[in-house]
Amino acid sequence: MATLRHSYIAGVGHYVPSRVVKNAELEPMMNTSDAWIQERTGIQERRWFEEGTDTTANMGANAARKALEMAGVEANDVQMIVFATLSPDYFFPGSGVLLQRELGITNNCPALDVRNQCSGFVYALSVADQFIRTGMYDTVLVVGSEIHSSGLDKSPEGRGVAVIFGDGAGAVVLRPSTEEGQGILSTHLHSQGEFAEELIVKEPSSNRDNRADYVVANKQDLYPFMNGQNVFKHAVVRFPQVIKEALDQNGYQPSDVNMLIPHQANLRITQYVQQKMGLSDDKVYSNIQRYGNTTAASVPIALSEAVQEGRIKRGDLVCLAAFGSGFTWASALIKW
Repeated sequence: MATLRHSYIAGVGHYVPSRVVKNAELEPMMNTSDAWIQERTGIQERRWFEEGTDTTANMGANAARKALEMAGVEANDVQMIVFATLSPDYFFPGSGVLLQRELGITNNCPALDVRNQCSGFVYALSVADQFIRTGMYDTVLVVGSEIHSSGLDKSPEGRGVAVIFGDGAGAVVLRPSTEEGQGILSTHLHSQGEFAEELIVKEPSSNRDNRADYVVANKQDLYPFMNGQNVFKHAVVRFPQVIKEALDQNGYQPSDVNMLIPHQANLRITQYVQQKMGLSDDKVYSNIQRYGNTTAASVPIALSEAVQEGRIKRGDLVCLAAFGSGFTWASALIKW
């Protein structure tokens, strides 16, 4: 019987802007307080991009270079790019081709953009995994990169959302393996569109006869809207469900997990999931305190840091999980 081919993560990397924005900096502009922000989100600081220095594509490229170096792969060896973001550089084209240009990739490889917000990186990882499994490609670069800070309502009216989000990028390189029981064991993707407007940026919408005029008259619709209570209520259900789905499919129990890396949405959500799964602090990675919610970038940034800090080693069972706008949610179970 032929040995089944699957993918493994050969390299990881991340990049965050140099500008650190502590809660104290937000207090006067948003009429908020460090205590209020930490109590509701767990966030102490976040990174904001610098105009003229950082772009969604070049932050992704900075993260990708580190992942490529760890994997021992040259940029022109990349056979496919999967780029996850909700904050592309342009309305079109997508940031995947801009990343290709940033990295100097000249082999005309395909670049696919994924728009699944907070679940974007896990969705993108699943897409890349399938291309490796089928044998179509041997080296796939998966990137999550976001610039939120330029699109937030930084007034007192917008503080409930604006304090949460930060900027950054993370990347992984996938390669093929035939080693049984290693690499990406399975991925699990879900959505529930009836809640699409619970976490949304509505404008600019193509459904306007004159979108430019509408935006001028309705600037508030350019900012994110979030029904925080409803998002929280669904997240604390979907996170454990999709993690359990991954464990069940592969014959594992929560106690077998060596490292859970959840999307960094809210420290309270992470703590709830940790408690429900019965995991100790050393088995759950959280960096929302330092970076806030970087949506599609949050899982790869956290994964890269966990590897860099030696908290993930060969043979460990690692679970990635995310929930966000759409609603969408996803998980990936990996034998490192």
